[in-house]
Amino acid sequence: MDFNSTFVRQLIDLAIAEDIGDGDHSSLGSIPTGTQGQARLLVKDDGILCGIPLARHIVERIDRDVAFEQLIEEGSSVKFGDIAFTVKGSVHSILRAERLMLNFMQRMSGIATVTYRLVKKIEGTNAKLLDTRKTTPGLRTFEKYAVKVGGGVNHRFALWDMVMLKDNHNDYAGGITRGVTRTKEYLKSKDKDLKIEVETRDLKEVQEALDTGLVDRIMFDNFSPELMVEGVKLVNGQCETEASGGITGDTIRSYAETGVDYISVGALTHSVKSLDLSLKEF
Repeated sequence: MDFNSTFVRQLIDLAIAEDIGDGDHSSLGSIPTGTQGQARLLVKDDGILCGIPLARHIVERIDRDVAFEQLIEEGSSVKFGDIAFTVKGSVHSILRAERLMLNFMQRMSGIATVTYRLVKKIEGTNAKLLDTRKTTPGLRTFEKYAVKVGGGVNHRFALWDMVMLKDNHNDYAGGITRGVTRTKEYLKSKDKDLKIEVETRDLKEVQEALDTGLVDRIMFDNFSPELMVEGVKLVNGQCETEASGGITGDTIRSYAETGVDYISVGALTHSVKSLDLSLKEF
């Protein structure tokens, strides 16, 4: 993630503005101005740690004079009692940054942890684990970054960087063939070189997508592993393949063993349990 990009800096500034407003009146009212102190980020759960660079940037945006010492590498496997980093400087600044750092890191670490565990379940197969657009509005950049830290692969970022013709698109367009051919003509008219993925609901639709000769990836939506084996054989390497729909930690291995190229799991970002972290004075 490029923490120096205008977009990312704006996201961080928005988060700071939302939380601090016209001042942290709890700290300003109770702690004398100029009070110095130190705190450490304590890990209170087992998982994959993610978001340390973001925590550093939050502190720097609030107060560049606060010293930030990183003790654990981003993406490391951590356990209860580990210390990720320390901060030293103005207590007012540390307390302004505290909740923002924790909120981001707890969620990002939760995403990285779930991603890592699912990636381990499909080790040794051809399949790669994908995220989706089912992210928290405004936080997609950070959540997709966390998926990568956990060992997953990012799907398209948004609507503008890849074409995905889902069932609604195909139904409104009058079928897969019409949807794909119109899309190809549209992309040519706009001088855009975007990959086209098509969602399919059965083997008949898989064949229709293949017959266009214009599809880069076919998604098998809510296929059983047994039906997906047939789908992968039907595609026979003519384009990439993706499994999607209701895939869990208990079933993901059976899908990976069908020979599919990608498995997308929305739960990586929409149903994740945050990792327990705490910032404490020492």
